[in-house]
Amino acid sequence: MGILKRIKNITMAQINGLLDKAEEPISILNQSMLEMEQEITKGQQAYAYQLFLEKQQVAAIANTEEVVSKRTRQAKLAVDKGEESITKLALQEKMNHEKNLNLYKGQYETIKNQTKNLFEKVNQLKEEYSELQNRRLLLLSRANVARTMKQMNNTVASFHTESIAKGFARAENHILLLEAEVEANHQLSNQSQVIASYLIEPTMQEEVEKELEKLKATQKETV
Repeated sequence: MGILKRIKNITMAQINGLLDKAEEPISILNQSMLEMEQEITKGQQAYAYQLFLEKQQVAAIANTEEVVSKRTRQAKLAVDKGEESITKLALQEKMNHEKNLNLYKGQYETIKNQTKNLFEKVNQLKEEYSELQNRRLLLLSRANVARTMKQMNNTVASFHTESIAKGFARAENHILLLEAEVEANHQLSNQSQVIASYLIEPTMQEEVEKELEKLKATQKETV
């Protein structure tokens, strides 16, 4: 019995040690999840800013296209009027804006690809976070159950089962004694009633004696 108890205590100590060590990884896990949330927030903010840059680039392209179209019309009007110098200036500005337009369009494609990559990266991070969150909840649930079982086992181990068993035995013996006393009193009470039924009442003692003599005389005459 002592050996079994000692083995149980050693096993419980080992389990408690493992659970205590498990607290640190859970704390690290919570911190990692928090940092991941912060990265997702930063990624979403960066994606929003990237969309803003896209819109800016689209606006720049539209404005430049409008300037190119305007300078083209001005060059045509200047040619028709024979204003060669104005025509050259209009064509020069048109060509410069066309270069900018090509540059803006190239930049726009680059920005669009960057936006797409950022969108995919943020979504991938969110999916990983969701999966890890589910695993984290499962681990927290397991840790909670383990801690509860640990506390319950410690509580059970702290009880003196032998003393409790003896207490129950004493209580049961006491109840059996009470029940025996009740049964004995009941039986004795019934016996007293039977004995009392055979006793002659003092007030009728003389009459009963006379009746007894008469009965005996009658019995002799019959014989």
